[in-house]
Amino acid sequence: MIRMTMATIKSYTDLQQSKKLAKFLPLESADMYYPWYIEEDRDNIKSGHRISIPSVGNFIHKVNILPCWSLTALLNVLPEYNLQRTDWGNKTEYKIVVTTDEDNYASKNYDNPVDACVAMIEKLNELNLL
Repeated sequence: MIRMTMATIKSYTDLQQSKKLAKFLPLESADMYYPWYIEEDRDNIKSGHRISIPSVGNFIHKVNILPCWSLTALLNVLPEYNLQRTDWGNKTEYKIVVTTDEDNYASKNYDNPVDACVAMIEKLNELNLL
C-alpha cells in the first residue's frame, strides 16, 4: 500500500516575522492580521494599531491587531523578483532572487516561500532598497 501525505505549506507570516515586518513595512501592505492583546504579551510592540469590530448588541469592541502578510502580499512588496523552487528528492527548497539596477540579491534556501520572502525583505530593508 502506498501512503501519501500532503505537506503543509506556510502561507502567511508567523507572529515573530509579523512583529519584525510591522516595524518597517507599510501597514497597508498587510492583507491579514492577528488579534493582539498587549496584556498577554510583554514584548510591548509599538506597531500594533486598533480597529473596531462589531459585537452582539449595541456595543463595539476595540482590539489591538498585529498586521500579518500572506505570500501574495509579501511578493507585492518586493521589487523585480524571481521565486525559485528546487526539488531534492523528498525535500523542496525555495529562494528569492531580486534584481535591482545595481545588483542581484539572493536569499538563502528555505523550506517554504514565505520564509524566503521575509528574509529577502529584511535584507532589502537593511540595504535601504525597499
